[in-house]
Amino acid sequence: MTDSPSPAASVLHRGLDLMLAKDMPGFLALWHDDATAEFPFAPTGFPRRLDGIAAITDYLIDYPERLDIAEFSEPTVHQSTDPTVVIAEFTSTGTVVATGQPYQMPYIAVLTVRDGKIAHYRDYWDPIVAAAVATNV
Repeated sequence: MTDSPSPAASVLHRGLDLMLAKDMPGFLALWHDDATAEFPFAPTGFPRRLDGIAAITDYLIDYPERLDIAEFSEPTVHQSTDPTVVIAEFTSTGTVVATGQPYQMPYIAVLTVRDGKIAHYRDYWDPIVAAAVATNV
């Protein structure tokens, strides 16, 4: 048995580091051109699914201008029986840029990696917190 992280866990950690560094081009480079991002709990006004790197880029490229993420908790990573899939639990804290209000969001993410890049990302977050942030932006 090895203690090295799975490919999916490695990509997850790298992605969180890049988001914390506000390196959105670097973060987006972790995604496949045909990747899919899903947000099953998205409230009205938020996308529930993004298909392809262009849609994902449009959605994420200005993320640091909306939310100034100061910290991610150390993720709890649950390795599936498939080494390309992990389930991660973590919390993001920071500030809503437009209002200066504090931001804290717990996440559960299911990440599938293909050839070292994100192929599918399913993001479960609190729609009440997301809606509150959106009304304050």
